[in-house]
Amino acid sequence: MPQPWLSKKSDFKTLKTATTELAAVPMRKEPSDRSEMINQVIFGETMDILDENEKWNMVRLHHDAYEGWVDKKQIIPATDFVSENRVIATTSFFAAIDVNEMVRFLPAGSLLWDVNGKHFRVGVKNFVLTDESTIQNQLQDETLASLMFLGTPYLWGGRTFMGMDCSGFIQITCRLCGKWIPRDAWQQAEKGVLIPFLDDAKTGDLAFFDNAEGKITHVGMILSSEEKNIKTIVHSSGQVRMDLIDHEGIYNIETKSYSHKLRLIRRI
Repeated sequence: MPQPWLSKKSDFKTLKTATTELAAVPMRKEPSDRSEMINQVIFGETMDILDENEKWNMVRLHHDAYEGWVDKKQIIPATDFVSENRVIATTSFFAAIDVNEMVRFLPAGSLLWDVNGKHFRVGVKNFVLTDESTIQNQLQDETLASLMFLGTPYLWGGRTFMGMDCSGFIQITCRLCGKWIPRDAWQQAEKGVLIPFLDDAKTGDLAFFDNAEGKITHVGMILSSEEKNIKTIVHSSGQVRMDLIDHEGIYNIETKSYSHKLRLIRRI
């Protein structure tokens, strides 16, 4: 699997490097438990520590350069192995691992640093998967990857089956298919190839939506039907759900109204 956020080994010697052995750690805008959660650090993701105080670390994630504050107690030191070992992502809804005879459950998209094909590492600890089938292959079917999260509640900053925002849902869904994209919708809208017409969109293409000021505020994944003019979209709005999409935007059949205005379509 490509590791686009890793460059030269020397990059990891300039700053302290950390990871997490917890399923999902809140990343906050400010160093306070009362501050809003802007993201989550998923099991195995690595980061540089940019700043710190008594309780908090300001970090920058390696895979998408996203920055925020995390609780020191929820991360552990990592080593230079992250620049050398193969990284793969769990593709099951959640995977079970054995760390020091303790079972932990990981959300889909967790990163596993391969030691020898059977054993993996987080920080300085080795572990084994209880079911190796959860990591054998990345998903090739965007439909399967997106629909596995249907019904997941909306959560600002969330990226797991316990709660996802729109761009977090898309980032993890793309990761399961071997595509590494940025965190926020406006960043994702700058990647890939522009698809000028909805009729030309295919399953897996990303549709972006703006507000009255023209700012990208929402993203979803298009699913094509056999009929060229009928397309659906999977997106997180209240929950991960399916709706119709046309040239105007997302049409909610329950409310019989449009919920989001279509701005552009990108193929990653």
